[in-house]
Amino acid sequence: MHDFHYKNGALCCEDVSIFDLAKAVGTPFYLYSKRTLTNHYRVFDAAFADIPHLICYAVKANSNLALLKLFINKGAGLDIVSGGELFRGIKAGVDPSRVVYSGVGKKIEEIDAAIAAGILMFNVESSQELEVIHSRAKQMGIKAGIALRVNPDVDPETHPYISTGLRENKFGINLKESLNHYRRAARLPWLDIKGVSCHIGSQITKVSPFVDALEILKRLIVELRREGMSIRYLDLGGGLGITYNEETPPHPGEYAQALVEKAKDLDVTVILEPGRVIVGNAGIMVATVLYTKEAENKNFVIVDAGMNDLIRPSLYGAYQHIQPVIKEERPEIIADIVGPVCESGDFFARGRKIPRLERGELIAIMSAGAYGFAMASNYNSRPRVAEILVAGDRYHVIRKREEYEDLIRGEEIPEM
Repeated sequence: MHDFHYKNGALCCEDVSIFDLAKAVGTPFYLYSKRTLTNHYRVFDAAFADIPHLICYAVKANSNLALLKLFINKGAGLDIVSGGELFRGIKAGVDPSRVVYSGVGKKIEEIDAAIAAGILMFNVESSQELEVIHSRAKQMGIKAGIALRVNPDVDPETHPYISTGLRENKFGINLKESLNHYRRAARLPWLDIKGVSCHIGSQITKVSPFVDALEILKRLIVELRREGMSIRYLDLGGGLGITYNEETPPHPGEYAQALVEKAKDLDVTVILEPGRVIVGNAGIMVATVLYTKEAENKNFVIVDAGMNDLIRPSLYGAYQHIQPVIKEERPEIIADIVGPVCESGDFFARGRKIPRLERGELIAIMSAGAYGFAMASNYNSRPRVAEILVAGDRYHVIRKREEYEDLIRGEEIPEM
C-alpha cells in the first residue's frame, strides 16, 4: 500500500497536491511519503516479532540521509556495501554495532574504517578477503566480526542482473567450499566468527527460494556448531519483491511466517536486509511533458526526466507504471515515453497504452523509491534532480536540485 492517491482528479502524496508541489520546486523530482515509509518498515519489523531479529535496511536501495534517519529512529540497523554507505550511515546516527558490511570488493581503507567504527560483522565473500580482514584487524588490534556469505545455488527466479545466489554469480562462497573456509577462519585469531550469511537476489516474488536457502544454511549451522564454532547470527539478506505491474509478491507477513517457522529452533538472531520492499512503492518521480510528436505512425511523449535520473527501464527493461498527475476523461494512445538523453535506450515506457498527454502537463512515474535516485548519474551533464519528503500536509526538500556549478566541482584545467 502507499499514500499516493487522486483527490478531486489531482494526484496527491498524503495531503499534498503534487501539482502544487511541482509549481513550487520545479521538475523533475523524486517524491517520498513518510507515512508509507514508516508503515512499510513497521509491518516488516512486526512480522518477525516472534524471533530475535535485526532489520538492517539495505542502504543501496535509497541512501538519502533523511530516509536513513527515519529508519534508524525506528530501530533499524543498516546493510552497507561501501565505505560511502558506512559514512552516510554514521552521519545519519546509526549504531555501528547494528551494521553489516556486504560486497565482493571491499578496499583496505573501507575495511579499516569499518573495523574502527565497530560494525557488527563483515559478510565475507572470498578467501582473499578473509585474509585481508584478519591482517587489518591484527594491525589495528581490534577483533573483526565476520560471517561468510554462502552461495546456496538457489534460483530466485528474477532478472539475471539481480540474481546473486547461483553458482555462476560473482557473489559469495561456494556452498561446498564454505565449511573449509570457516575452518580456516577459526584458525585466525583476530577474527570473531559470528554468523552465516546469504543473499540470493532482488525483486523475488515467491517465498520458496528463501525457504530453500534457509534449509541449506540450517544444515551448515549445525555442522559449524558441531565443530565448536559459536554461530549467533543468521543473515538471510533481502530481496523480497514489490508490485510494479502485475507481480504478486508475498506480503511481508507471509514471507516472515515461512522463515520464522524454519528458523525458530536455531537459537540465532536473524538478520533481514529489506530495501526495495520498504522504499520502492513509497516513492515516485514527477516529470513534465516537454513535447509530443508522431513519427512513422508512432507516438512519442518527450519528458524532462531521462535515463540518467531513473535507469531501471533502460537497464533492466523494467516496467514502471506511469500516470498523469491530473486525471480527466481523454482518449488513449499507444506511445513511447522518452527523455532528452542522447541514447535510443533513454525511455521509461515503449509501446505503452496511456491517456493522451499534452505539452506542459505532469506525469508521475510510480514505484520509483528504490534504485531510482540511488542509481542516478550526471550523464549528458544533467544535474541530478531534487528529492522531496512529504509528511502529512507539509513537504521538505531533503536533497536540493543540483546546479551547473555542481557538475564541475572538483575538476580543474591543468596548465600544459
